[in-house]
Amino acid sequence: MEVAIVGGGAAGFFSAITVKENYPDANVIVFEKSKKLLSKISISGGGRCNVTNACASIKELSKAYPRGGKSLHKAFQTFNNKNAMEWFELRGVPLIIQEDNCVFPKSQNSQSIVDCFITSAKTLGITVKLEHGIKLIKQINDKLQIEFTDHEIPNSIFDKIIVATGGSPKRETLDWLERLNHKIEDPVPSLFTFNMPNESVTALMGIVVEKTLVSIQGTNFKSEGPLLITHWGMSGPAILKLSSFGARFLSEKDYKINIQVNWTNIQNSDFVLNELKDIANKNSNKILSNIKPFTLPERLWLYILEKSNLPISKKWKDLGKNGMNKLVSILTNDIYSVEGKTTFKEEFVTCGGVSLESIDFNTMQSKVCRNLYFSGEVLDIDGITGGYNFQAAWTTAFIAGKLK
Repeated sequence: MEVAIVGGGAAGFFSAITVKENYPDANVIVFEKSKKLLSKISISGGGRCNVTNACASIKELSKAYPRGGKSLHKAFQTFNNKNAMEWFELRGVPLIIQEDNCVFPKSQNSQSIVDCFITSAKTLGITVKLEHGIKLIKQINDKLQIEFTDHEIPNSIFDKIIVATGGSPKRETLDWLERLNHKIEDPVPSLFTFNMPNESVTALMGIVVEKTLVSIQGTNFKSEGPLLITHWGMSGPAILKLSSFGARFLSEKDYKINIQVNWTNIQNSDFVLNELKDIANKNSNKILSNIKPFTLPERLWLYILEKSNLPISKKWKDLGKNGMNKLVSILTNDIYSVEGKTTFKEEFVTCGGVSLESIDFNTMQSKVCRNLYFSGEVLDIDGITGGYNFQAAWTTAFIAGKLK
């Protein structure tokens, strides 16, 4: 059996290894259009590679995907995060689980994952060909013909093909798949930070607030978690998660929206008001700047006092009802204007790709092109930061590699 894997990235190598382990006699060839293999793995997690997330249940795991979570929930019954961790450790890559459930190689070096794939492929006899871009695929009876972008490379015929080309920032790069009658969802960025060029909060760059609630004004998009103030705006898990779930809406708005930040991580404003009253009663003669509520960083607390038009030298007993209400408003509903986005580090995740309507998720086979399979980010699946995107790649690649 002749099998082609289109794409030499995470999903491509996982697919190739799975095929070869299921079908030892198959001739498996990985075609990579660039000169480099597994490039995204190399830079992932700041060069450490966050291979998956160790969250406790499939239900929790599935909730981390703004798009594709429902389909993945069933797929995770076949291959989930626990299976992925076992897969790597059985191949000589010990892993560690951080407090936030992010899973990394014990070496803290993404090269461990790269080496694992390269070594496994070589041991199994998988052929890898660089600078082999795909122009189109033609179906010829039950077989598939690949035509390469380099006309000097002859066309090749395969029994099975797995497409694992990764996320595509531009729709036209998916035209060759659309010509095979696959439905394509327009790609837009996901996982990015917010630019706030007109907001003075950027002067607090470097401050991290561990527990926040953030939402997009006028919508139901919201998230919680740590928030990082940067010199360009805001980042951190809370912002990245919000950008992921709101990716399409944000694209439609040209990334010009207002966000609401709750610095207390408490939804009930009456509770926040009562907490402030309690502080005032216990510290009546102390000045506002000396008592930081809700364990807020000092610089942020001084900023909030200034934004509330409250003198830092004012005593808590002199705050009054009006002052209390001002503080509650800023602490629980602080509004900022977003004027654009910035890609998160060097990682690029797309929302969009081949629609899941075109895929049989039981096998990852195309519904419109027999013997053509898909895995990884080329599909309209994306997760929040924390190892979830790689997990989707491992799961879809494992299922596709069965070639059922």
